[in-house]
Amino acid sequence: MAKRIQLVLRQDVSKLGRTGDLVEVAPGYARNYLLPQGLAVHTTPGILKQVERRREEERQRLLELKKEAEAQKAALEKAGKLAISKQAGEKDAIFGTVTNQDVADVIQSATGLEIDRRGITVPDIHKLGTYKVDIKLHPDVTATVDIQVVPLN
Repeated sequence: MAKRIQLVLRQDVSKLGRTGDLVEVAPGYARNYLLPQGLAVHTTPGILKQVERRREEERQRLLELKKEAEAQKAALEKAGKLAISKQAGEKDAIFGTVTNQDVADVIQSATGLEIDRRGITVPDIHKLGTYKVDIKLHPDVTATVDIQVVPLN
């Protein structure tokens, strides 16, 4: 079996890697496709140093994002219960439901934090009361906020 070749990608290649990734591929794939198309270059000590530097910068950037998410989590948990007003009928049933956009708007007005609504998981809310809502701020950081659904005055 032929030896594999190490290359550094110059562009994203589906099912192989992203720009700047160090990949090992079959010699024919490298010789016939990646190199002629300009999608990859052979590895040299200088290029390997650049790859390492980029990886370190990316790691630092991800660490900063996680720290920001931790700060947002602390601010959300400090805010306490957030109230959402909905029109209510008999037996405390609300008209409609509480959506993740409603929760994002309440958080925005109460704390000033802009939370992406796609990261908010709202349980099925069809009555007045207090509910727990999970907010995914980062792949490793999830905050839980108490939402109180109150009747609209």
